[in-house]
Amino acid sequence: MKTKNKLEIIQAQIEKIISKAEKLETEYADSLSAVHPEYRESALNLMHYLAFRSFDISELQQSLRYLGLPDLANIEGHVMRSLLTIQPIIHMLLGDTDTVTQKNCISIKRSEKLLRRNTKRLFGNKSNKRRTRIMVTLPSEAAENYQLVNQLMQNGMNSARINCAHDGELAWAGMIENVKRSSKNIKRKCKIMMDLGGPKLRTGAMQPGPQVVHIKPLRDSLGTVVQPARVWIAPNDVLPPASEFDAVIPVSDTFIEKIKRGNTLWFADSRGKKCRMEIIRKQGKGRWALCSDSAYITTGTELILHKVQETGKEKNYVGELLPSEQFITLYTGDTLLLHSSLLAGESARYDLQGSLVNPAHISCTLPEFFQYVKAGESVYLNDGKIEGVVKKVRHDELEITITYASANGSKLKADKGINFPDTDMDISGLTEKDKEDLHFVAQHADAVNLSFVNQASDVRALQKALEKCETSLGIVLKIETRKGYKNLPEILLQAMQTYPVGIMVARGDLAIETGWENFATIQEEIMRLGEAAHIPVIWATQVLESLVKKGVPTRSEITDAALAQRAECVMLNKGSYIEKALKTLNKILVKMQNYQKKRQTMLPRLKTSEGLCLLYAEPDLLTESNNL
Repeated sequence: MKTKNKLEIIQAQIEKIISKAEKLETEYADSLSAVHPEYRESALNLMHYLAFRSFDISELQQSLRYLGLPDLANIEGHVMRSLLTIQPIIHMLLGDTDTVTQKNCISIKRSEKLLRRNTKRLFGNKSNKRRTRIMVTLPSEAAENYQLVNQLMQNGMNSARINCAHDGELAWAGMIENVKRSSKNIKRKCKIMMDLGGPKLRTGAMQPGPQVVHIKPLRDSLGTVVQPARVWIAPNDVLPPASEFDAVIPVSDTFIEKIKRGNTLWFADSRGKKCRMEIIRKQGKGRWALCSDSAYITTGTELILHKVQETGKEKNYVGELLPSEQFITLYTGDTLLLHSSLLAGESARYDLQGSLVNPAHISCTLPEFFQYVKAGESVYLNDGKIEGVVKKVRHDELEITITYASANGSKLKADKGINFPDTDMDISGLTEKDKEDLHFVAQHADAVNLSFVNQASDVRALQKALEKCETSLGIVLKIETRKGYKNLPEILLQAMQTYPVGIMVARGDLAIETGWENFATIQEEIMRLGEAAHIPVIWATQVLESLVKKGVPTRSEITDAALAQRAECVMLNKGSYIEKALKTLNKILVKMQNYQKKRQTMLPRLKTSEGLCLLYAEPDLLTESNNL
C-alpha cells in the first residue's frame, strides 16, 4: 500500500474518533455540567478517552509508528490535544492546504498539573525524595502505641488508613490523636483515610470448640524448633496490640503486675507435659513471652512464676479461655450447605461405615443475596482458595459442590470472604453500620473510602449521607467487583460531583470477581481511566504481604511493588513487620521513579555503564573503531 493511501486511512480514522468524541460530549452534556468545577476539564477528557477507546486503534498505532509519527500511546490525560496535533501533520504530508481547527483542550503539561493537584489535595504533600504516596493501614495497636505511629510517620507514611470494619470509635480516636501528635512533632502532615465496611459477604460463626489454646512453635523437617511461639499474656480485657501472635493467655490483674522481663513461667499442660515460657518484654498492661514447647493450655491451668533476682515462687491460674476456633475441611467433590439462618457451622458428619449423614454447613453475613443467586453460578471461598459451583438454590439455603480444594483438604473458618463472580447482585454499597460510622468519619477524617462500589447510585447515597453530616470529604472509590469495573465511567462522573476523588484498585476481591486470567488487563484499564479523569489511583491489597507478615519478601512481591510506582499511592496492610516493609517500599519507589513515570519509560544515564563490556568484541576491531 502506498504511503498516500496509508495517510488517507489514518486521516479518516482520526476524524472518526474526533467525531465520536464530540458526539459523547453532546450525549453526556447534563452529566458533564453537574461535575465539580475543578473536574470540568477532566470530565470532558474522560469522554474523549471513552470515545478513543471505543475503537480498536492497534492497527492505527502501528501505521503511525511505521511512518515515524506519534503512535497515540499514553495519551489518556490529553486525548483531544494529541489527536488534533497529529491532524495537521497528516494534512501537510498529504499536501492538503486546509487548516485544522484547534480547540482549547488539555495539553500534556496541563494534564500532568491537574493530576498532581488532585493527588496533593487527596493524599497530601509528597515526600522529599518520593513522588508516589504511601498509605498505611493502622493496626489496633496504633490506638495506644504512639511510638509505632511516630515510627511509621518518620519512615514515610503519607496517609493513615483506618478500617471501620475493625475496632471502634474509641480506638479510632486514639489512632487519629497519635497521627496528629506525630505530625505536629515532625512537622509533616498526614491525611486520615477511613474505610466504611460495606456489604461484605463472609462466612458466619462456627460451633464453639473446647476452651483450649494450642501453643505451637515453628519446627524444621527434623523437628527442631526454628522459631518459638509468640504468646501474649494479659488480663482478659486487654487485647494483643500486634496482629501477629500465636496464642493469648488471660491471667489476673494482680498476677500480671508481678511478671517482669526475664522471668520464667512453668506449667504442666492438659497432657501433663512440663513446659515453660520466657518473658521477653512488657507492653502496656500485657507481657510478651516465647515458648519453645508444643503445649495445650486449658482454663485453670496452674502457672508458676520463677523470678530472676528473688527466691520463692508465685502461683496463679489461667483465666477463662475463649473456645478454640473451629473449621470445616473441604475436599474436591464435597457438598457444602450455605444457609441464611444463624445456626453455627459444622463439619460433615459420617456414620460408622463412612457414609455421609449430614454435609458440612455454615451461615453467611449477607443472606439477602440469596435472591440473586442461580444454579450453575461459581462461588469462591476464603479469598479464592476454595472453588465451587451452586447446584441447588432454596429459599434459605444454597447447595454448593466443591470443584477445587487442596489435595490435603482446604480449611474454611468463620469470617472468611465469599465471592459470587457470576451473580448480578443489586445490593447497596452503604450499610446501616456504614451510616452510623459516617458520623465519626465526617468529623475526623480527610477522606472516606467507599467499599464495594457497584454503580453510580452507591456513590450518590454516600454523597447524600455526607450532606446530612454537613461536611465535605474526599471520596475514594474501592473497585472490587466485576460490576463496579463495568460501571466505572458512570461511577466516576457521579463521584466527580465531589472534590477530591480517588480510585482504589482493591486487587484481592477484584481478582477473584473478574477471574485471575482477566485481572492484569482490568487493573491496567482502571489505572488508565483514572489518568483520563485526572483522578489519583491507589495500588492496594497484598503489597509486600510476605514482608509485612513474615519479615521476608518474595521476588514477585518486589516486582509488584516496583510496578506500583505507576499509581499515585500505594497501600500497605498491617502486620508485625510493617515498619520494615514501609522502609523497603520507600526505597523501591524512590529508585523506580527514575525509570518509570506513570506508564512512560524513563531513560536515566546508566550509572554502571562503565562496568559493562562487550564480551565477544574483537580487540582489534575496537582499536580500529577508536582510531576512526
